[in-house]
Amino acid sequence: MAAEPRPLHALVTTDAVGGVWSYALTLCRGLLARQVRVTLAVLGPPPGATQRLEAAAIPGLRLLDTGLMLDWMVPDAAAVRDAGGRLAALARDCGADLLHLNSPALAAGNRFPIPVLAFCHSCMASWWAAVRSGPLPSDFTWHRDLLAEGYRVADLVAAPSAAFAAATQSLYGLPERPRLVFNGTAPWAMRGASPTPFFAFTAGRLWDEGKNLATLDAAAAQLPFPLLAAGPVEGPGGARIDLRHLQTQGSLDRAAMQAMLARQPAFVSAARYEPFGLAVLEAAQAGCPLVLSDIPTFREIWGGAADYVASGDAAGFAAALRRLAAPRLRQARGEAARRRAARYTADAMVTATLDLYRELVPARAFLETPA
Repeated sequence: MAAEPRPLHALVTTDAVGGVWSYALTLCRGLLARQVRVTLAVLGPPPGATQRLEAAAIPGLRLLDTGLMLDWMVPDAAAVRDAGGRLAALARDCGADLLHLNSPALAAGNRFPIPVLAFCHSCMASWWAAVRSGPLPSDFTWHRDLLAEGYRVADLVAAPSAAFAAATQSLYGLPERPRLVFNGTAPWAMRGASPTPFFAFTAGRLWDEGKNLATLDAAAAQLPFPLLAAGPVEGPGGARIDLRHLQTQGSLDRAAMQAMLARQPAFVSAARYEPFGLAVLEAAQAGCPLVLSDIPTFREIWGGAADYVASGDAAGFAAALRRLAAPRLRQARGEAARRRAARYTADAMVTATLDLYRELVPARAFLETPA
């Protein structure tokens, strides 16, 4: 008698520090809706109370706080290999069918009992190439080499944009370009906000040099309207930025961010390094006009739906934002961004991810899933 089909069980890793958390929750919500069983393993600092509530609101999601360190927060390669070994043991113990690894360096030097999908969201070597100059410092090289090993161990590698996939293949000498799975998110149910004076807005890890808040701080000094910035000014490793002209808002929860974007400010990013940019997508879904740094990722994802400025040109950002103070232009550019954002849905991301899962596990591990 043939065994009844069983749901696929995916062990997905995440962290609670940056955008991978939002990506992982969106993915898990979509996987569970398609009858995929999910264990979400958190590495690095534990989720905060609000994050735990977000996870608890997803029916059927098992959240597991592993206590393992993130690969970019450990002192040496041995610590990463040890964390990877403990993750392999966890994969065995929980009976997962595949490991969706959002920290691919953890695959290095380990044998996993199940297929591994390594998703490259960012890395130190590509960050350095975009933000700094000169050779990679010694405290980064061991991490680059470990990540290269992790990519070789993985059964499949994926990336959130073609530009970042190409950079990853080049930097790590991969025989094939990582598979392309654009990030996506479900549009928020935006309530119409009361009319407010025009302002500009940015969001993200403000302390990260790759986000280039120094340029936006200089641009803010040249504006006749406020430029607000949401996100932490201090990182978990002690990095910090002092901002004089931006009006910092602290870290906003989902409801507060939704309320901010519902006011449809001009959303601006001067990032020198951005493998995708979920904050930009959320702003575009809300109908915010976009002023972005002229980097390959943004050009690929947003095409003609955004206005572009060289990443270090504070005067150029200020000029682009001043132009959007004109209501008709602001409305037209916001609508262009909204239309473009319709390409990057949560459903499309989940579908593309499931296609990779099907390459990694036998078909019998899948129940029928809704279209």
